[in-house]
Amino acid sequence: MIKYNYTPLTVAACLLISSCSANLTDYQPQAINFDIKEYFNGPITAWGTIQDSSNKVTRRFCVELDGKWDGNNGVLAEKFYFNDGEISYRNWNLVKQEDGSYQGNAEDVIGTAIGKHQGFAFQFNYTLRLPVDGTTYDVSMDDWMYQIDQYRVMNKTSISKFGFNVANVTLFFDKESPVKTCASNI
Repeated sequence: MIKYNYTPLTVAACLLISSCSANLTDYQPQAINFDIKEYFNGPITAWGTIQDSSNKVTRRFCVELDGKWDGNNGVLAEKFYFNDGEISYRNWNLVKQEDGSYQGNAEDVIGTAIGKHQGFAFQFNYTLRLPVDGTTYDVSMDDWMYQIDQYRVMNKTSISKFGFNVANVTLFFDKESPVKTCASNI
């Protein structure tokens, strides 16, 4: 029988290798690049799931969003309808920077969210204050959006705590008219 001896260095190397992810530079600029200022303007509906660390779906939800911009300053109002009856809100205040990146703040975001885009991809990183079963956790959000066409965007978010993935969110945005509502979708 072969006995393996795992040293802390071996375990650390495995964790580093397994935590490698895509970089924004993996996406080449296109004739028309995905810009959230253009996409998140007006009403949008989104549908999503939350998966635990084993990828089991733990919640489903629908979101009604409404974006309004005044120059490079925008407000994105979100109303979440969860399948268990919970309704929650988030209001993003977004500012497009001179270099094309974005900064954002919301009532449950700690510090400033930083967003950058390239090609059809947009990456948004921030710390979210997340209530779970009566306890609040500060978690890191690695939010990736991919524009499919002028009406649809796919979103995958990795939620981590202390560098370990604890959950994932998968979300599909649709702004094709007429815009659907969440009332009958959950």
